[in-house]
Amino acid sequence: MSGHDPYAPQSGDPAFDVVSYDLDIDYRVRTNRLVGRAVINAVAAERVRSVALDLVGLRATRVRVDGNPRTTFRQGPRALRVTLPQPVEAGEEFSIEVAYSGAPAPRRSRWGAIGWEELEDGSLVAAQPTGAPTWFPCNDRPDDRARYRIAVTTEAEYSVAATGVPRPPVSVGARRRWEFVSEVPTATYLAAVHIGRYREQRIGGARFVHPASLKAEVRRAFADVPRIRACFEAAFGPYPQEECTFVVTPDVLEIPLEAQGLMVFGANHLDDESARLIPHELAHQWFGNSVGVVAWRDIWLNEGFACFAEWIWSEASGGPTIAQLAALHHDRLSRMPQNLVLSDPGAATMFDDRVYKRGALALEALRRTLGADAFGEVVHHWARTHRHSVVSTEDFRACVELVTGEAHAALLDAWLDRPALPPLPLADIGERLDR
Repeated sequence: MSGHDPYAPQSGDPAFDVVSYDLDIDYRVRTNRLVGRAVINAVAAERVRSVALDLVGLRATRVRVDGNPRTTFRQGPRALRVTLPQPVEAGEEFSIEVAYSGAPAPRRSRWGAIGWEELEDGSLVAAQPTGAPTWFPCNDRPDDRARYRIAVTTEAEYSVAATGVPRPPVSVGARRRWEFVSEVPTATYLAAVHIGRYREQRIGGARFVHPASLKAEVRRAFADVPRIRACFEAAFGPYPQEECTFVVTPDVLEIPLEAQGLMVFGANHLDDESARLIPHELAHQWFGNSVGVVAWRDIWLNEGFACFAEWIWSEASGGPTIAQLAALHHDRLSRMPQNLVLSDPGAATMFDDRVYKRGALALEALRRTLGADAFGEVVHHWARTHRHSVVSTEDFRACVELVTGEAHAALLDAWLDRPALPPLPLADIGERLDR
């Protein structure tokens, strides 16, 4: 993507790309005090004399470019503007070290309060789409993916779960230091930290971090995770992340949320009515977290696939079939306003439920048109070819044409580019995805 994302024009700097973030955070739960040090290793996308790092609600106290103590900077309410000691040419690497501190809090946005959030006894990060700057300085663009090392030191009675592969915690006096390393390219909004009085258990190959009092409820609620993962590996290809971690907070959360290799649920999401949310968030590890969007306008590629994955699991586990669920949601959408274009829904409505359900219906329309086998080849190719990269709606069109030999332009244009809801192609209600 060139230029700023039109859905979040005040976020990110297209003049450079980040290679890796090295974050060292000291956080005190009782006082909500964060002291951090971030090293951002970057490469210039064009000739630059200064760059902007997104940072909200926290104050930078020292900045060094390539270790130069004479680095100058100025900070506004949304960004930290760093003047480089000398111009950097396109393709050249440079490093920015930022010391910063403050009381982290969610930022206000058109999508609600997002970012670092205090719990009753701990904290979490829910950053989608522009909340990452509430806890570390970053180039907050969905298309700018980087490696991460995240170290968090906090009170010894608390545990930490974060993006990356965990290393054993180390005692630092009366406190403990936790470290996580991710070699997987990760967008800033998908980097997360969760802190609480947690214990850990394993269910299959997944790690579950939760309050000790919820151990039995977590084991019951997530008992199907190994089967869901196996179902999705058959449908989409191998699980693409380094970790598969579920965090359950003691607090009530409005919705679950995915991060890279990690998903967070509230204590209110352990009932049977919330069971469909588990395959949705797990599917995001393929669609959204591995195959990510180059721009927010393409969000249907994340949410449509995750919603469709819910239907796959429903059918595979003996519940309503994909075709039945599609008919149900098509009928519901037909009674809603027909003013949303899936390929460009607009910033204010990019998380509208119509994006989720119409995205899934577009995939079901394609499945009915291609047949289950050819559709399965498209999905496998999509997940494999674009593993840990960013894509657009045009890339999806190209994938369909490459795999099937036909553009299917009329079908895709109707579902993706026009506001009116098209009819679903006729299908055998008993057809199974794995046939």
